[in-house]
Amino acid sequence: MPGLKGVIVAAAACLLTLAGDAALAGQCGNNAGGFSRWLDQFKREAAAAGVSQKVVASALNGVTYDTRVIKLDRGQKSFNYSFEKFYALRARGLDSLGRSRMKSNAALLNKIEARYGVQPEVLVAIWGLETGFGADSGKMQAFRSLATLSYDCRRSSFFTTELMAALSIVQRGDMSPSQMIGAWAGELGQTQFLATSYIKFAVDFDGDGRRDLIRSKADALASTANYLRAYGWKKGQPYQPGSANYAVLAQWNKAKVYQQTIAVLAGKIRG
Repeated sequence: MPGLKGVIVAAAACLLTLAGDAALAGQCGNNAGGFSRWLDQFKREAAAAGVSQKVVASALNGVTYDTRVIKLDRGQKSFNYSFEKFYALRARGLDSLGRSRMKSNAALLNKIEARYGVQPEVLVAIWGLETGFGADSGKMQAFRSLATLSYDCRRSSFFTTELMAALSIVQRGDMSPSQMIGAWAGELGQTQFLATSYIKFAVDFDGDGRRDLIRSKADALASTANYLRAYGWKKGQPYQPGSANYAVLAQWNKAKVYQQTIAVLAGKIRG
């Protein structure tokens, strides 16, 4: 139903625009004291922005402040490591596992490369680094994490936009709130998409009518390729430092050590 699809896409775009332009919800806070008041105000503003009352209720009713998320947000250190330390921590052993995954998923990866132009080893490297090839995409409730970080003053505007995008994922029918289990900052799926990227770049590559980056390996890997292509990935071109494709990796993760790790790991997987 192309007409309905267009309405859903337009609605999602509207929600993201409102989230980015408006001073959504109430006063931010640095402890749990004002969270329930903030959440009530956010619910009203989400509904005013076009989110259905049913979606608002299913996603946000009963959501509480999560002190663990705040501790994790304040405790990020690994991106400040040297490349050698970071690679040893995050990528050791993934080259041999990656070659195995690339071989066992060759048909799917070749199909994705034909459509989006991203080399299989690059997708497999990202897949391995982000979730151990889908083995650990996170165990935290996305809406609780995103609501906590939206209320928290450190990056309130950024995460309020992500929270609105997460509501859009539910509204357009990709997943239910209970299915949206991910990493501590609300990242979702086998390659850890933020909700705004999910809305913009997720694709239904397995053809089941939904973009499910958690349970569908095909959707997750193809969406990752779609993301990279959208930021300028050049088909068949190198991706090592100094190349145009290496610059695209900065759009995947801002940390230089992570970009270098993707490129080095992909090269080792390719052999």
